[in-house]
Amino acid sequence: MEDALHHLCHVDPTLARWIEQIGPYTFQRQPHGFATLAYAIISQQLSLAAARTIRDRLIERLGILDPETILAADEALLRAAGLSARKSSYLRDLAERVIRGQLDLDQLPTLDDEAVIAALTAVKGIGRWTAEIYLMFALERLDVLPAADLGLRDAVRLIYDLPHLPTSPEVRMLGERWRPYRSVACWYLWQARRMILHG
Repeated sequence: MEDALHHLCHVDPTLARWIEQIGPYTFQRQPHGFATLAYAIISQQLSLAAARTIRDRLIERLGILDPETILAADEALLRAAGLSARKSSYLRDLAERVIRGQLDLDQLPTLDDEAVIAALTAVKGIGRWTAEIYLMFALERLDVLPAADLGLRDAVRLIYDLPHLPTSPEVRMLGERWRPYRSVACWYLWQARRMILHG
């Protein structure tokens, strides 16, 4: 990680100041597999607190979050846990694809980033953003830039003192300098935003 921090500080003095203020990179990896992908679907367009509550209710009702329990659960149980009908259908599609072997979760770590994105976005309800977040947090890929992430875009606005919320292409352009450690830069930007907004 020392190489990544040295590179980012060298190519981006603005980010370097935040890296120094935030300190060590304490990224917390998520386990690779079905439960993490399911949680990524659950958390779409929700606050972290709301997403965790729904996930915890599902685990409380199902015992374990895996393809078999999702497919065995009736719709009323999923709805009672707080899932929308749409997200229930997304989780069922994910579960069916895993059980049928259409999505081999064990193979994902061996694929390059774009191949992982292609495999995941074939699942109903998983778009590029969800696939990129999975690459970063479950597969620990160091050079991912989820440029559409609203929190990341707002972090860029705050850190670089922009007069407007940058577009995804503007974030991608700025992020070119961070290669091959864009995931690390994103983590620091998210931390900086949290510090600015919440102290």
